[in-house]
Amino acid sequence: MKHATSSGPYKVPKDHDGLRSAAMAVAMHAVLILFLWVGVHWQSNEPVAVEAEVWDMKVQEAAPPAPPAPEAEPEPAPEVKPPPAPVSPPDEVKPEPKAPDIALERLKARLKAEKEKQEELKKEQLKKEQLKKEQLKKEEEKQAKLKAEKEKAEKKKLEEQKAKEEQEKKEKKEQAEKKLKADKEAKAKLDKAAEKARAAEMSRITGAVGAGTSGTAAKSTGPRSDGGYEAAIRGKIKGNLVYSGTDDTLKASFHISQLPTGEIISVRKTKGSGNAAYDTAVENAIWKSSPLPKKKDGTVVRDFDTDFNMKDLH
Repeated sequence: MKHATSSGPYKVPKDHDGLRSAAMAVAMHAVLILFLWVGVHWQSNEPVAVEAEVWDMKVQEAAPPAPPAPEAEPEPAPEVKPPPAPVSPPDEVKPEPKAPDIALERLKARLKAEKEKQEELKKEQLKKEQLKKEQLKKEEEKQAKLKAEKEKAEKKKLEEQKAKEEQEKKEKKEQAEKKLKADKEAKAKLDKAAEKARAAEMSRITGAVGAGTSGTAAKSTGPRSDGGYEAAIRGKIKGNLVYSGTDDTLKASFHISQLPTGEIISVRKTKGSGNAAYDTAVENAIWKSSPLPKKKDGTVVRDFDTDFNMKDLH
């Protein structure tokens, strides 16, 4: 290559090594492709698209004209280095994944993650429902237990109440029996006292008759000589009568003995009405009426018979 003289303008030297420059360009592209392939396969993440811009070494722009330079010594010729040996391409170069394949893989991965998430949520929901069922079952068992205990307590309370009522009933029955026994004993004592009084009265009357009379003592058969006296006795007995029957044909007769004070000492039924309830009610009313009313002069009829008609006692 010849150089221009210092006296003339600068000119671009002609390219006499075009083949060598093309070979160097091809070698550089091969090395670049190799580095890209190795880098893609060594990376653990998804490959990314790489763009490479190829420059044509043949195209050169003309340098702008240099200003005139002072005269200088001619430069030595540039040292030409031998081209690097061509690098053989690898045995197999895998094609880079295309953008649609990458998007599909990402979509599959996202769908898989969503599916796994849905399965986890479903498992959590099933677990919550199972826990809720177990809690509901425990609550039902608790309520059933409380109900059974309540029923047991109520049953026990009823049994205790029933036993208490039975005891009270038994005690009342015993008291009634005791009272009835006491009443019978009292009545027996009154009857005995009445018999003694009657015997004493008869002895007195008999003694009086033997001492100064020659007739027999007339026995009173009822307060017939004094209508007011009889009415007073009937009125008091009627006030103590407790009977709910309505049969006006009932009639009962009783013999009554009393002390001079009006205290009744004996009641004896001489003729029944045919209705035991009515007869008992009249007898109880006679006993409740003791002492009986006296006459206007303060005396009483010791023994008398009287009839009790239902129609007269209304």
